[in-house]
Amino acid sequence: MRFLIDAQLPRGLARRLTELGHDATHVADLGLAEAADPEIWNYAIEQTAILITKDRDFAVARAATDNGPVIIWVRIGNTSNVFLIARLLSSLDVIVEAIERGDTVVEFVAR
Repeated sequence: MRFLIDAQLPRGLARRLTELGHDATHVADLGLAEAADPEIWNYAIEQTAILITKDRDFAVARAATDNGPVIIWVRIGNTSNVFLIARLLSSLDVIVEAIERGDTVVEFVAR
């Protein structure tokens, strides 16, 4: 799968997803770290990428339309990058299953 990692999430997430065989890029590596939401949204569509974000606005926007990228909405409080990456990757199979069955917004809640 192709993933686009939003600015609020660590670059290390893209590296780990790539190590697992996915195509994953962080917005900062594309010069989009300061980009407005519509630019990131459109880039994800153009690249057929699944957008992983902590930004609720993307999840709300995707839920309101039939068009747009698949959104993985990460809901986790303040934590270390290592913990965040480990928790997300430990649930990756379930997330991928949700995407494959057609879910357009996948809410990932970690505690």
